[in-house]
Amino acid sequence: TSVLLLFPSMSRDLSELMKEATKEVHERAENTPFMKNFQRGQVSLQEFKMVTSSLYFIYSALEEEIDRNKNNPVYAPVYFPAELHRKAALEKDLEYFYGSNWRKEIPCPKATQEYVERLHYVGKSHPELLVAHAYTRYLGDLSGGQVLKKIAQKALQLPSTGEGLAFFTFDGVSNATKFKQLYRSRMNALEMDLATKRRVLEEAKKAFLLNIQVFEALQELVSKGQENGFPVQLKAELRTRSVNKPSEHGPAPGKESERTNRRQTGIMPSTPLVRWILALSFLATTVAVGLFAM
Repeated sequence: TSVLLLFPSMSRDLSELMKEATKEVHERAENTPFMKNFQRGQVSLQEFKMVTSSLYFIYSALEEEIDRNKNNPVYAPVYFPAELHRKAALEKDLEYFYGSNWRKEIPCPKATQEYVERLHYVGKSHPELLVAHAYTRYLGDLSGGQVLKKIAQKALQLPSTGEGLAFFTFDGVSNATKFKQLYRSRMNALEMDLATKRRVLEEAKKAFLLNIQVFEALQELVSKGQENGFPVQLKAELRTRSVNKPSEHGPAPGKESERTNRRQTGIMPSTPLVRWILALSFLATTVAVGLFAM
């Protein structure tokens, strides 16, 4: 159905149109039983790590294109790197979960790569569409971030000091409600004709589809018990051997030992179905609790 037919008054605020255009998919995500599982704290560390890995690739591409267009009038008004950018936070989380060699450890499924390619294409060829991806991701994360942070911290028994949860922490935003109001007002002030508004709304829907494809790819990885092409069990055994190997320097410092243990926790998979339910519960919650609150 044409967006113009759904919204004959395209002179309405873009943020309002965006929320209304994606309302149906928000509601579907909000009512999924998987989301409720996560809210009960049913999430495994392994799936959490894999989701964080995919988010790293996605945000790296998004923020590369945002920086490329930071002075472009089609995006400049909503350029808030200090407040919103997530790449550096995700790097901290991945180092905590995987160790200093995390760049060689993290998986990038084909669907994640396709999401990345779309972001680069949009940034280089149609930068006016970047606002759809930025709004969909950042305001969703900002809206539901604190709720998800508390759930994940408790379910995964992560440190109260915040290690492994930097992604959910927006140090540059002191008041989320006021900042979202500012962001929406800036977005609504972007100069767009009717055709461009329509394309932006369609791109917001496409962003959801790309996320769904990433979820499906993660499902396939989990069902095969794999992470970055290696059987999860084998990787756990190799890491355990490395950890247990005698060192002439004696035991590792307490903090490093604790982090190593955290990386090992949850490595061994349960049944594929249970693992996927737990994984998708986190993903669905990210979409529903976050984006639906926008």
